[in-house]
Amino acid sequence: MSANSFDARSTLQVGDESYEIFRLDKVEGSARLPYSLKVLLENLLRTEDGANITADHIRALGGWDSQAQPSQEIQFTPARVIMQDFTGVPCVVDLATMREAVKELGGDAAKINPLAPAELVIDHSVIADKFGTNDAFKQNVDLEYGRNKERYQFLRWGQTAFDEFKVVPPGTGIVHQVNIEHLARVVMIREGKAYPDTLVGTDSHTTMVNGLGVLGWGVGGIEAEAAMLGQPVSMLIPRVVGFKLTGELQPGTTATDLVLTITEMLRKHGVVGKFVEFYGEGVAATSLANRATIGNMSPEFGSTAAIFPIDDETLNYMRLTGRSDQQVALVEAYAKEQGLWLDPKAEPDFSEKLELDLATVVPSIAGPKRPQDRIVLANAAEQFKQDVRNYVDSVDEAGQESFPASDAPAVANGVPSNPVPVTAPDGTTYELDHGAVTVAAITSCTNTSNPYVMVAAALVAKKAVEKGLTRKPWVKTTLAPGSKVVTDYFEKSGLTPYLDKVGFNLVGYGCTTCIGNSGPLPDEVSKAVNEHDLAVTSVLSGNRNFEGRINPDVKMNYLASPPLVVAYALAGSMKVDITKDALGADQDGNPVYLKDIWPTEAEVNDVVANAIGEDMFSKSYSDVFAGDAQWQALPIPTGDTFEWDTESTYVRKPPYFEGMGMEPAPVEDISGARVLAKLGDSVTTDHISPAGAIKADTPAGKYLTEHGVERRDFNSYGSRRGNHEIMIRGTFANIRLRNQIAPGTEGGYTRDFTQADGPVSFIYDASRNYIEQNIPLVVLAGKEYGSGSSRDWAAKGTALLGVKAVIAESYERIHRSNLIGMGVLPLQFPEGQTAASLGLTGEESFSVSGVTELNDGTTPRTVKVTTDTGVEFDAVVRIDTPGEADYYRNGGILQFVLRSLIRK
Repeated sequence: MSANSFDARSTLQVGDESYEIFRLDKVEGSARLPYSLKVLLENLLRTEDGANITADHIRALGGWDSQAQPSQEIQFTPARVIMQDFTGVPCVVDLATMREAVKELGGDAAKINPLAPAELVIDHSVIADKFGTNDAFKQNVDLEYGRNKERYQFLRWGQTAFDEFKVVPPGTGIVHQVNIEHLARVVMIREGKAYPDTLVGTDSHTTMVNGLGVLGWGVGGIEAEAAMLGQPVSMLIPRVVGFKLTGELQPGTTATDLVLTITEMLRKHGVVGKFVEFYGEGVAATSLANRATIGNMSPEFGSTAAIFPIDDETLNYMRLTGRSDQQVALVEAYAKEQGLWLDPKAEPDFSEKLELDLATVVPSIAGPKRPQDRIVLANAAEQFKQDVRNYVDSVDEAGQESFPASDAPAVANGVPSNPVPVTAPDGTTYELDHGAVTVAAITSCTNTSNPYVMVAAALVAKKAVEKGLTRKPWVKTTLAPGSKVVTDYFEKSGLTPYLDKVGFNLVGYGCTTCIGNSGPLPDEVSKAVNEHDLAVTSVLSGNRNFEGRINPDVKMNYLASPPLVVAYALAGSMKVDITKDALGADQDGNPVYLKDIWPTEAEVNDVVANAIGEDMFSKSYSDVFAGDAQWQALPIPTGDTFEWDTESTYVRKPPYFEGMGMEPAPVEDISGARVLAKLGDSVTTDHISPAGAIKADTPAGKYLTEHGVERRDFNSYGSRRGNHEIMIRGTFANIRLRNQIAPGTEGGYTRDFTQADGPVSFIYDASRNYIEQNIPLVVLAGKEYGSGSSRDWAAKGTALLGVKAVIAESYERIHRSNLIGMGVLPLQFPEGQTAASLGLTGEESFSVSGVTELNDGTTPRTVKVTTDTGVEFDAVVRIDTPGEADYYRNGGILQFVLRSLIRK
C-alpha cells in the first residue's frame, strides 16, 4: 500500500469499470514534466513506502531541474519483466539455484518466486541452417528442438514451478514484436489499480515497446531477476533529450532510413544514460510501426529509452492488434486524465533538444561494423571501396593486392580484387570476390514488425521476378519474420510465391542472422572465402552489425531496409552502385535498375490496407502460450526445486552461492592483480560475452568434446547459456577481439604471467592458472566499454574468470551496472587520461586501495591505483547509486536479494 503522502489516490471510471489511480496533478510541477518522467512520477506515488521511496523522492522528481546533472537517486518498480531465451534461461537457472540456496540457509524456497509478471519468448534459438527451399522452416524447427531439448524441458519446468512466469514457445515470433503486438498492456490493471505499463527486459531492444508509449529498457539478466523478485531498479533521475519531428517522409524513403539517420544524430550528440523523447507535429504523422522501429534502435544511439507519448495512433494500433475495447478505452481515458496524451504543439521542458525534418531523410545503409555509421545509399559503393582496404591484409598503395612475384595481381578500378572461381553443387560456376554479398537477411524485430517495409520488400521481389531476376547464386537469402502475422499478410496478398522465387523462403520466426544465428554459408562459398581470405559482406535488416557477430566467414556487415536487402541479393555485391548500376537483365537482355522494381508508396499502402486485419492478430495470439505438438510433448520435471542432471551440457547449477553466509564478508582492497586483457575503444558486450558458433579448437569446444558431444551438436554459445562451464570458456573469446597484451592475435588470447616470459595462452586457461595461485585480475579498456546488448554473461563470465576490477575510459550503462551486480568493481581513468597516456602496457601488477571505505557505508569518489612500475592515479569509482553500493558490498545483486528475502 502506498503511503499516499500527496493524497493522490483517486478513482477513474471507464464504462462500467472503476479503477484506483494515483493522480499526477497532486504533485507540484508535474504538468511541465516530459512524458517519460510523468510515468516515473506515477510509479513513485503508487509505491511510496516511506523508506526506499519517500515523499522527498516524489518532490525531487516533481521539481526536476532539466538542466542539472543527474544526482537524485530514485527506486523504479517496473510493472513486469520480459525475457528472451538466451538471457532468460540463465535467469531461470539462477532462480532455481536460489531456491536451493534458501533451503540451505534455512529459509522457505517458495519465497523465490516472481513477484511481478514475467514472460519469456523463445526466439533466439532457431538457426538458419536451411534456406532457399519450401521446407526450410520445418527443417530448422526440427533442428532447433533437437539441439535444445534440455533447455526447453527446463523452461517448461519453470513455467509450472514458478507463479507469474509464462513462456511463449519456439516458432511464434521475436520477443519485441510479440511484446508490442500482444503482451504490452500500455495501461496495467492489477488488484483493482490502473497504472502505466512499464517493464525491464533482458534484451537491450526492449525499448521497441517505447513506440507504444510503454516506458521500459534493457537490463542484464541479473537485474531482471531482482526485478522479478520485487527489487526496484535503482537509478538516477535522468536528463531527457527532446527530439522534435517535423514534416513527413518523402516517397522512396523508409522507416529504416529514418532510424539510421536518427541513430547517427543521437550517437553524435551523446545520449548515453539519458532518456530520449519524441515530440512535435511530426510525431502525429509517424505511424506506430515507424515509432516502434525508432524505439527499437535506442541501444544503438546509446539512450536508456526512446519514447513516444500516447495518442490516437496508439489506440488504432491496439485495435488492429486485437486488444479489447475496454482496454483501448482505458488507455485513452487514463492517458488524458493523467496528462500523458500527446499534444503535437506542446514544447515540454527538456534537458536538451534536437530537431529533424522528416522530409530531409534519404535512403541509407549503415556499416561495415557499427549501426551509427550511416552511409547515404548513393555513396555506398564508393564508401565500400574505401572501407574494404581495412579488411584486406595485403593491399598496396594503388589498391592492388600483393601477390607472389609469379602471380599477376588482379586490378579492378583501383579496388582490391581477388576473383576466385567457384563451382556450385549443381555444376554451375561463378566468381567470388571481395565485396560479394554472401548473406542477405530479412531479420530482426527492428524491421519485421513494420508492415510497410516488409510489404515493400515483397513487392520488390514480385517486380524482380516479373522482370526475370533472382538472387545471385552465392547469396544466402533468409526471411525470419517477427511474428506469424507477417506470413499471414504475405499469404493473403499473394506475395509469398515471389519471395520464395527470389530465395527469401521462410526460415523461422526468430532473431536468426541479427544475433549470429545466420547458419553456415554453403560449403563452396565458405571454402573460397577462407582459403582466399575474401572480405565478403552481409546485408541484413537488423539492428546490430558488430564485428564477428553475423557470421564467422563474413568480415563486413551492413544494415539496410528489407526492400534494400532484396535489392542487394539481386545485385550480389557491395561494389554495385544500386542507385545507378543495373541489378541484372530481364528476359530480353535489357538492364533492370532499382527504380524499375521499387514500389510506389501507394502500392505499399494498398497492400497494407487490404491484407492486414485484426483477425490475423487475434488468431495468431489466441493461445500463444500453448505451443505446438513438439512443445507439448516435452516431458516436464516436477517439484519446487529442479533435479539437476550432472551429465547435462546445457543446464548446470552455477557456483554463485557456494559458501555464502547470511552476513556478507567485508569488502577488501585489491592487491597484486595482473591484467587479463588490455582493450581499445568500443569493445562491445559481443566482444566480451560468448555468442555465435562454438569452434572445436577453443576451450569451450574442447570441453564439449571431452563430454562426448559431437562437433555437429555443439550448437551456439547462446543456446548453452544455462551451462556456466561453457560460458566461462567463451568469455572474451570473440574472433574479432584484439587483446593488446597479446599483439598479433585475434580472439580469446592473452599472456599468462604465471609462467616465465608470459607466453600467449587462451584467456580461460590463463585465468585458471591465476585463480589457482590466488592472483586477482583486472581488465583495462578504452571508451564505451560494454556497449551493445544487455548480455549478463559479459559480467558473469568476467567475474567467474577471476576479474575483480575493470578500469575503462567510459562505460555503457547496462554493462557497468551488470559488473557491479556480479561483484566486479567498475573504475574509470581520470578525465583525459588513458592506459596509453599513463604508459601502461598491461604487463604490470596493479593494486587498488581505498575500496574498503565501502565497509563504512559510504562510497569513495575515487580510489588509488598503483603499479609495480611506479605508475599511480586516482581512478573514479563508478558505483553510481547507494543501491549499487549495497549490491557490491554483498558480493552481487543476487546475494543481496537472497539475504533480503530470507530476513523477511
